[in-house]
Amino acid sequence: MVADMGPVIGIFVVLHFLGMAAILGGWLALRLGATKGITVLVWAARAQLLIGLALVALLEIVSADLNMAKIAVKLVVALAAVACAEIANVRQGKGTPAPRLVDLAAVFAVLNVLVAVMWRTES
Repeated sequence: MVADMGPVIGIFVVLHFLGMAAILGGWLALRLGATKGITVLVWAARAQLLIGLALVALLEIVSADLNMAKIAVKLVVALAAVACAEIANVRQGKGTPAPRLVDLAAVFAVLNVLVAVMWRTES
């Protein structure tokens, strides 16, 4: 049964990448003047965090050979992205946009991809 998890894990990886793309899309929309971009950015950041947690759980089921230090770093970076997006959303709702926080949310999304791709452990 565990051997059949490959396609499910693949779907979650794609969804995780789509979350990052939506964060960047929301950021770009806001940078181009769209007012609804913050909603996309916030929900994408939330989704990416939750999908990432689900992905770790699925990978734990298949193999206990995960690099927990890397996962912890990615979790902290994802939480930072969500926090920046949430705070920017609240501020925008109060009429005081926070473009630096929006920029930081996008930077954290890209940083998370960099950690995922560049952090390789030799076995």
